[in-house]
Amino acid sequence: MKTKTSEHIMQHSIKLTLLFILILVQGVIAQDKEDIGTETVTVVKAYKPTISDAFKVKSLPTLNDSIVLQKKKINYSIFSVPVASTFTPAKGKASAVKKSPPPQLFNSYASVGLGNFNNALVDFYTSRDINRGDERLDIGFNHHSSRGDIDGVALENIFYNTKLDAAFTKRDRDFDWGASVGLQHQLYNWYGIPEGAFDEATINAIDERQNYFNAQVKAHINMEDSFFKRGELLLRRFWDGTDSGENRFLIAPTIEVPITSEMVTIKTKVDYVSGSFENASVNNPEITPEIKYSHVQFGVTPSLLILRDDLTVNLGASIVYGLDTENSDNSFFIYPVVTASYRLSGENVIAYGGIVGGLEQNSYYDFVADNPYVSPTLGITPTDKQYDAYVGLKGKLLSNISYNIKGSYTAENRKPLYKLNPVNTFRNEEAYTYGNSFDVFYDDVKTLGIFGEINVDVNRNFTFGVNAEVYDYDTETDNPAWNLPNLTGSLFMDYQIGEKWFMGANLFFVGEREDVSSQVVINTIPADFPATIVTLDSYFDANAHIGYRFNNQLSVFARANNIANNNYQRWSNYPVQGFQVLAGATYKFDF
Repeated sequence: MKTKTSEHIMQHSIKLTLLFILILVQGVIAQDKEDIGTETVTVVKAYKPTISDAFKVKSLPTLNDSIVLQKKKINYSIFSVPVASTFTPAKGKASAVKKSPPPQLFNSYASVGLGNFNNALVDFYTSRDINRGDERLDIGFNHHSSRGDIDGVALENIFYNTKLDAAFTKRDRDFDWGASVGLQHQLYNWYGIPEGAFDEATINAIDERQNYFNAQVKAHINMEDSFFKRGELLLRRFWDGTDSGENRFLIAPTIEVPITSEMVTIKTKVDYVSGSFENASVNNPEITPEIKYSHVQFGVTPSLLILRDDLTVNLGASIVYGLDTENSDNSFFIYPVVTASYRLSGENVIAYGGIVGGLEQNSYYDFVADNPYVSPTLGITPTDKQYDAYVGLKGKLLSNISYNIKGSYTAENRKPLYKLNPVNTFRNEEAYTYGNSFDVFYDDVKTLGIFGEINVDVNRNFTFGVNAEVYDYDTETDNPAWNLPNLTGSLFMDYQIGEKWFMGANLFFVGEREDVSSQVVINTIPADFPATIVTLDSYFDANAHIGYRFNNQLSVFARANNIANNNYQRWSNYPVQGFQVLAGATYKFDF
């Protein structure tokens, strides 16, 4: 009985427990559904947490060893000895670097010199900044003259050359432009008559003087951040004292067009030259007819510049349309324009090469600049420079020694060569028909050349250089390459001696050249005129100068030319002045 009663009590207790849990759950659910309101709780005492003691490792732990060592007490004492000292510390101060005073600049200078042979030199230049340097005006004047007096020359041999130039330039944020005007007057004499060829009466009747005049206008513009990069303009009028005249017009725009990561440059040009000579060629026994010429070129030269590390390549071609308007003739040309360079060893060894051609516009002005003794009876025609192929090495042997070695091969059609005019006794009224003037002879010439140069910068005050070039010519007519040397060379030196003295020297060498002396014969073509080959000797010409600066403004100088006193002939029958000395002074100032 007791066992059943206990089980009955146990079951009854379980039922009561389950019933209590059920009532508690229903109460919680009911609280979620009912709004019991909110109450405010005010904290009367601030909460102050405390840290209960924790077990810590003692800095001096208790030793339970049976043997405890006792520390021995040590007493320290300082033995002080007085030391006498005279040292007095000073405040630190940075060491000052001695600065060189900036050079004093002047906007103008004038130079005057006089020498033997009545040589005179006048040089003046001034530059003025306008509008805070954004605009500038430059004016220059130069005069060089001589009374000649060359030994053994029967005719007057004076000369002078006077130039006046004025230029204006303006700079803006995105472009700059400028324009200039130039005037020039030159006086030369056809004094190179063959020795002993004419009697005194004939010589006295010759009016050997020739005057050249030039007036020109130039302009340019450079653009930034524009496909149009640059433009050039030239207008020139050139004439002489024998009623010859020439006009020149040149315009050359340049544009740049980016293609991917490369840049394509397109150069264009319109080049026009025309003129006339009043008299016929000296080869003609008659003074008529007059000579007229007119040539115009239209050219475009696209090129692609490729930069790859140490390699630079410029790939291009020149396309030119040439028109001879006087003879109603025209031609179309395509020339290579390819150059490249490669740094084999930084700045020490640079290999370079190229093949370049072009239609070169010849003019009376350019021929006179090369040889002032030409006759005013020239045939003017362009030179077809088919190609100039070259390859070379340049760089530095040492940090202060640079070199350049180049080999070239050039093919030119109608290359102008200067050749003596024949003696024409049928036209004695003209001063240039006595075998004392030069004609331009056109020949097809192939030229092989080798060039070498070394420059040495010993220090900031002393520089030295030497170069030489060897040529070999092959002409279509089998004639010599008239008046072209097979060997040339030069040497130069500049030395700044302290702050006051300065000096320099140069020497150049020109090898043998060949010319021809002939006589006009009626009813005979020029190729059959009686002629003799003339060989001009090679020559050295040594020159030197020295100067002294009194201060930043005033200095004096002296120049010596043709020190060897060699009356060599630069052109056939034209000996030069012997030893020449010229001394003068230069003064700088603000104007």
